Amino acid sequence: MDSSAVNVNVTVDDFDSVLSYAVQSDWETPDPSSPSFNASATPWWMGTFHKTDVVGAVVTFNFTGPSILIYGHSGPSYGSFEVQIDSTSIVATLSAYAASNASTPYLLFGASNLTYATHTFALRNLGKKGSDAGGNTLLFDYLQTTVQVAPAGATVSNTTFEEDNPALQYSGKWDSNKSPNFSGGGTSYTNQDKAAVSLSFHGSAVYVFGDKKNDHGLYSVVLDNRTAEIYSGISGCGGAYGQTCEQQKPTLEYFASNLDESLHTLRIENVAGVNNSFFGKCYLDSIVVTVPSVYAPRQLEGPSSGSSSNTSSLVPSPSSTGTVKDNSGSTLPISNSLLLITLFLVLFLRSSVFRMNTPSSSCVVYTNWDDAFESSPRGGTSAPPYASCIMHH
Repeated sequence: MDSSAVNVNVTVDDFDSVLSYAVQSDWETPDPSSPSFNASATPWWMGTFHKTDVVGAVVTFNFTGPSILIYGHSGPSYGSFEVQIDSTSIVATLSAYAASNASTPYLLFGASNLTYATHTFALRNLGKKGSDAGGNTLLFDYLQTTVQVAPAGATVSNTTFEEDNPALQYSGKWDSNKSPNFSGGGTSYTNQDKAAVSLSFHGSAVYVFGDKKNDHGLYSVVLDNRTAEIYSGISGCGGAYGQTCEQQKPTLEYFASNLDESLHTLRIENVAGVNNSFFGKCYLDSIVVTVPSVYAPRQLEGPSSGSSSNTSSLVPSPSSTGTVKDNSGSTLPISNSLLLITLFLVLFLRSSVFRMNTPSSSCVVYTNWDDAFESSPRGGTSAPPYASCIMHH
């Protein structure tokens, strides 16, 4: 990571469609559409989490960048988990057990100097193992990754395209809905197969936001001439709420970065099939484009080349026990010095909160977690020491 460049943190909530749960019913969550739901009264990011007691339950995420931080919970009911990056590059087997419940946000794992490349991350529940005194539970709250959006000395601004912006080109039948939960107060939705919306833009990063519900379905995203990517808008609610709940607060449906100065075209198409499932009843909320004053996309490396085998790049939680493997396959014991490094990082993360405003590029520093939560619909978040700003979605 170039610490002198303009770097932003992208926070991914457990409900966001850019995450993939192999078996959604393996996980339980709160119900964000319940009349009694109050996100600000909980310690969780946006008030939600995914919790499982199923051994082997897994969540995956594809990202481009040099770092990833995983947040969850620790306490007497928790067991072991495995973190895997790029199949063989980094594997950590750790325990979230603790004699008492930890404060939140709780850092389960972090890797800070991966190659600047496209990576695949997996978090897998292993349940009670070895010396675990707890149970089979694993709780995942959110993750955070860092991307470069401009070189050193550049400025950036964010442009938000609401669902009714004339720059958005719709095809097929679309309807609209209004709610104070949505960005700008409204969204567009469709249940017509192959109905689509497209946007042409200049920018170094692009974010697509929507909502999630059990009657939503699959959608494809094509950026420029890249291969189509398929995502699911089906509600992130598992367990008893699987057929009822909806998350209307903006969820991250797609993200891309490291774009050059050319004109880009983003196309989102509903994959309704014969059942005419919704690409999002209240799905397309807004699209946010980051525009730098100077473009300098990174040359991406291979996912394994350059991955550090230094233990300082692998950050388990302070109370985690287990082993961390580097990309050469050797096992690295979790030493007291590593735990001290981790504790310092966690304390630093808790002490500062960053936010990138839209449309300006200024960064606001919060010293109080509650102030940050109230200042953004996505709440506050912690940031690695090298982050310049935080992009909220």
